[in-house]
Amino acid sequence: MDQKMLDRIAKHPCYSEEAHHHYARMHVAVAPACNIQCNYCNRKYDCANESRPGVVSELLTPEEAAHKVLVIAGKIPQMTVLGIAGPGDPLANPEKTFRTFELIADKAPDIKLCLSTNGLMLPDYVDRIKQLNVDHVTITINMVDPEIGTQIYPWVHYRRRRYKGLEAARILHERQMEGLQALREADILCKVNSVMIPGINDGHLAEVDRVIREKGAFLHNIMPLISAPEHGTHFGLTGQRGPTPTELKKLQDECADSNMKMMRHCRQCRADAVGLLGEDRSQEFTKDKFMEMAPQYDLDLRQEVHAGIEHFKEEIKLAKARVRPSERVKNSPKILVAVATKGGGIVNQHFGHAKEFQIFEVDANEAKFVGHRKIDHYCQGGYGEDATLEHIVKAISDCKAVLVSKVGECPKAELREAGLQVVEAYDVIEKVARQFYDEFMPKQGG
Repeated sequence: MDQKMLDRIAKHPCYSEEAHHHYARMHVAVAPACNIQCNYCNRKYDCANESRPGVVSELLTPEEAAHKVLVIAGKIPQMTVLGIAGPGDPLANPEKTFRTFELIADKAPDIKLCLSTNGLMLPDYVDRIKQLNVDHVTITINMVDPEIGTQIYPWVHYRRRRYKGLEAARILHERQMEGLQALREADILCKVNSVMIPGINDGHLAEVDRVIREKGAFLHNIMPLISAPEHGTHFGLTGQRGPTPTELKKLQDECADSNMKMMRHCRQCRADAVGLLGEDRSQEFTKDKFMEMAPQYDLDLRQEVHAGIEHFKEEIKLAKARVRPSERVKNSPKILVAVATKGGGIVNQHFGHAKEFQIFEVDANEAKFVGHRKIDHYCQGGYGEDATLEHIVKAISDCKAVLVSKVGECPKAELREAGLQVVEAYDVIEKVARQFYDEFMPKQGG
């Protein structure tokens, strides 16, 4: 990528894997209506404990949303992106969506604006999106073959008429392709989300990747289907399983061989998420709380904080460079390691406090982020800890080591018994991972 493109994504945690370690985002739930039905979606309200798309605790008016953004921009100065992603579809609620963007752009010009859409109405609004300086748009595209689409979408509501079956899927596909082309012509960066549904579109997503790449998508995000029965989705209630982490990584690796960048750090956020990817601080800023807070948006302070982050990123970059070999090692075997981190690209979290592990693929040349695994807290005041540790071990069983800032003696022993090396450190992830690799591989005859 040229420097202009790097600058456009540098502070967007969804479009830049590096940025997601340092910069935060927030979503505002101003768009309740949706114009299609997906078999993996169930839009729910007052669900503070569920973390998945389409879920919110409360809806906001554009004015309330703008107030919330200004409050959080003062409280979390590393928050750089405001997105509208639901809980329905932003472009099925165009007045509320665009009014929210207008209010925020006027009062917080340094915050990037973006939206996520199913693409059905996108061709009608690209000019308005461009006019509002919304530079990043995400389209969820799960198929380019309408026959496959019939298994994902029961109906589409388009031009005041409801369509079903093959006709519905064909309309959605044609509108998505038209919208993707229009974004390319308008020079708006487009990320495509695809939900991997085993037995339905898993064998088809490589074709989706090829088509969207040809039509100018910037980034492809292949996400696992979330299908727990308690969520009440059609797929959840009918027993449709999601992919295993190994299946997901295999497909991502296959598609990553193309010239388009593959996103691997998506957390499938709630429609009212706040904070770094991988954390959700939305319950700190419920309506009854943030409406009582006076906005303290300070552009100079925010720029000072961002400058500090950029300086820290340079230090991290230098630390990574120090552990790289002077010449690239050919045919170096790869291993996976699980990392407990609170962000910043550092191994800096206690094992018992981790809600997820970031997964890095390590060889003799580099340590590369390839995904994350959500887990339950191990430290739960003595309740359910054995079951939780068993779940954690299962979630990272394909890894060779766990990198943490600290871990108790009991879980450390059980992790080692399960075949996982335990590394306690407080340093740059790539540095700790590469040092472990250099010590571990000779012992394995690698």
